[in-house]
This record gives sequence, structure tokens and C-alpha cells, in this order.
Amino acid sequence: MIDYQSLRFDYKRHADQDAPTPARHPVVVVGAGPVGLTLAIDLALREIPVVLLDNDNTLSSGSRAICFAKRTLEVFDRLGCGDRMVGKGVSWHVGKVFFHDEQVYSFDLLPEPGHERPAFINLQQYYVEGYLVERAAALPLIDLRWNNKVTGIEQNDGGAVLTVETPEGVYKLQAGYVAACDGSRSNLRQMLGLEAKGRTFRDRFLIADITMDAQLPTERRFWFDPPFHPGQSVLLHKQADGMWRVDFQLGWDADPVEERKPENITPRVRALLDSIGFEGVQFTIGWASVYTFACQRMERFRHGRVLFAGDSAHGVSPFGARGANSGVQDADNLAWKLAAVLKGGAPDALLDSYASEREFAADENIRNSTRATDFITPKSEVSRLFRDAVLELTKRHAFARTLVNSGRLSVPAVLRDSPLNTPDTDSFEGAMVPGAAAADAPVVRADGSSGWLLRECHVAQFTALVFGQGEAAERSLQALMAFDFPLHVVRVKAATSEGELATQRYDALPGTVYLLRPDQHVCARWRQPTAANIRAAIDRALAKG
Repeated sequence: MIDYQSLRFDYKRHADQDAPTPARHPVVVVGAGPVGLTLAIDLALREIPVVLLDNDNTLSSGSRAICFAKRTLEVFDRLGCGDRMVGKGVSWHVGKVFFHDEQVYSFDLLPEPGHERPAFINLQQYYVEGYLVERAAALPLIDLRWNNKVTGIEQNDGGAVLTVETPEGVYKLQAGYVAACDGSRSNLRQMLGLEAKGRTFRDRFLIADITMDAQLPTERRFWFDPPFHPGQSVLLHKQADGMWRVDFQLGWDADPVEERKPENITPRVRALLDSIGFEGVQFTIGWASVYTFACQRMERFRHGRVLFAGDSAHGVSPFGARGANSGVQDADNLAWKLAAVLKGGAPDALLDSYASEREFAADENIRNSTRATDFITPKSEVSRLFRDAVLELTKRHAFARTLVNSGRLSVPAVLRDSPLNTPDTDSFEGAMVPGAAAADAPVVRADGSSGWLLRECHVAQFTALVFGQGEAAERSLQALMAFDFPLHVVRVKAATSEGELATQRYDALPGTVYLLRPDQHVCARWRQPTAANIRAAIDRALAKG
């Protein structure tokens, strides 16, 4: 088994370093973390060459981001590495909330059947990065350069010029567009004189990875004010390789250096395990970190030819698993738009919609993360009394459970107000509104084999879902065929129980058509479209006119 934390990637001198003038590339991605790798792979699959620069030659140390949501796994499926992630990760969907030493309620994040992917997997970030690096290495359009640190940037009308520092000296690169995926301490953000603004929380938390042989259910456990850690909160998650993640709230006055010492972590973990019936279980401590977090974002994610994504653009508290998931969804949003612009299929203005859509999503994530943090860490006696009263009520009253916030877990933002959406002219029910990420469902393929709806959506094209059979469905197909555009058409028939489930989720009648963007977000839907309807919707989704 590969030890991804000990991998060291070779620096290699590139011909660009010896070019008499700076070599020009359509896209340079800065930062080979989960977001930069996702973006580079997505662009390469859309036939866009990418230079990917990273300032060192290692993957992340410690588990760091571990909770990867269903929507993120669906993105990884498109990129060709979702099966590997799910196969290694720990799948889960149940969470339990405790107050003192009593479970007050539980919740199920995916209570209905008919989804290929689980609500979440827990997988250490170094595995995610390692699998993405290996996928990138298999794609000839990705030029991944280790130990290439960007130290300067100048923008001009045709793009940007980057100054890159390597072990063998400095060279320059020209880029049509630059994607800044270089993390929360983004050098590119600083070099452009920009900043992320928001709120820093006066509290400290200890993250510890521990390895032990304990048979606990695969679920999220969150304690408020437990007897083994009084006055604070604790979170417990299972990871791959028999590893467990424990988060201990410490309080603002805690000494980060002292709290990271094994002799201070051990009694905290011992008390937790003893309290849940594992008195004799031995454990070892791996990685540990003490952090203070902030909810903040840049005012704008686009600055000329530079587009910010992931932690370089926005940051949230770890409760709710919104950091890495939102970053991957940034890349998912940006890749198809960059590809469309670079191929001449859309105006540069399409990239403005990346900024507006993902700024909206960041605000939603920040709002949820701030509320969770305020609930978990009340800063006044009145706030604490309110929180504890709510937790007491949850034992008997379902309404109180909606008020509990131990980290509302990541779901994709619904981009209802996106300028790329075509407003409904027909009546629909359900969640699949324009701007929503398409829901998965079982389907039967044309050859009679079973499959999954999102797997049938082509990575590089707009997709039209045509529901049902009969005359109405045939009329919709004729309208699609009359439109001269490389459109991928998926038939969804309701003759089977699988087809009925998809039909229910999309509130579809025979002839209903849903138009999906290349990132699998709904951008238009009709009961009976015309070729003119479809043309206008695609033009709108490409920011034409």
C-alpha cells in the first residue's frame, strides 16, 4: 500500500525555463491541492491543456479535510476517480447528537433509496490528493510541475505573466487565464493586493487522528457538554485504515503548543473512549493540530484574468464539511466555463457568472458555518442557556431538532438567481429547479442494462434529459434533433421502477425535457420544448447576448 504522506515528487526542468521569451499557455492553475487538481483534470477532459504549478513536492500531511459529500463524489465520478475514493473511504449517512451523557436524537442524511453515492465518505485528504495526482498523471494535457513557486504576477490585456521560482532559478510564463487554487494563505491574493474579509472566532479546537481497533458504528457522533469533556464539545468520525478523527473544543485560553503534545492529547482521548465503553482499547496518536478558524471570503472571486477558487477565495469553520466540498464545486463550476471561452463557444463574460454563482454559494456556506459555530460555542450565559434548553427539548419534540446546529452538513448550493438560468414557463413541483444540481437516480440504458442517470451525462457537453415514451416524447426528441448544437440526449423511460424514481424526482410527464449544463446543474426545463426554446436556453447558459 502506498504511503501517500511520505511521497516526494521529482522536480523536473521544463523546456519553458530555457525559452527566449515566456511560453504561453491557455490556463495555468496554481496549487496542486484537491481544488487545483480537480480543476486541472476537468479542463484536460474538456481538451484544454493545463499547466499545474505547486510550490513544494508533497501531498498534505495529516487527515485534514476528511468528509466528502455526495455531490463532490459525483464530480469525482465525472473525473474518473470516484469509484476509487468510495472504495477506500468510509461511507456514512447517520449522525447522532448527545447532550451530557445522553443521546438526544439522530438524523439520516440520505433516508431514501435510489442513489449511487452515499451521503458522505470519510477519507483522509492525502488519499484524495494522491488519487487525483495519479489521475492527472494519466492525462497528457496536464503538465504538473512540482517545486514551481509563483512569486510574481502581472496582468495585461492578453492574460497574465507569472514569475516562477524553481530549484534551478527563476523563469516566466504567460497564461491566458490563471486559476488561483493556492489555499487560505494564497500568495496570488497577496501579490494582487487583495484580501479575504470576515469573522474570526475566539475559540480553539484540537484535531487528533488516532488509530485503534474498535468496532463502533460508522456514524457521526457529536457531544455537547459531555462528562468526559465538560463545558465543551466533541466530534468523532471514523476514517479509512482504522483511523478515527476526534475534534475537542478547547476554549480561547488554551495554549496551542501545549495542547498538541501527546501527553495532553492522550488523557482526553482516554476519557472519551472510557465513556463509550472502550476502557481497554489501546490507541496511537498520529497527526494533531490546534486551530482557530474564521468565516471569510474575498469580495470578488474574479480579478481580470485571475480567478480564485477554494480556500484562496473563501474559508469556513470545519463543522459541516463545507471547505473542501465547496472548493471542489468551485472547480466544477469553473472548468466548463473556461473551456467554453477558450474554445470560442462563449464570451469572456461567461466567467463573470463563475464569480457571481460561487460568491453566492460561499455566502451560503459562511452563513451556515457561522450559525453552527455560534451554537457550538456560545459566548454568553444567555446564549448557553438557550442552547441547552433547545437540546433538552430535542429529546421529545421534533421541532427543536431543527434549531440544533452541530454543523449543517454540506449540500450543493441551488443557484436559483443565476443569470444563466431560463425561468420556467411551465408548472413544476419538486427540488429540480433551474440552478439545482441534478439529482441522481437509477436508469435503464438503451441496451437494457442498468445504470445511473448522472453517469449518462456527458462530461464535455450540455445534456438533455427526455422523459417518457409515446407521441409527446417523440415530439420533444424531434425538437432536440432540429437544433444544430452538440447536445447529448439521454432517454429516461418510466417503464421500470428505476425509471419511475427518476420521473418522480424530476416531476416529469411524457415529453418533459430538462437541460443540464456541463457541470450537471439544471439550466432550463419544459413540458414540451421547441427548437427555439432550446437554442435560447443554451445561448443564455453560455452568456451570449
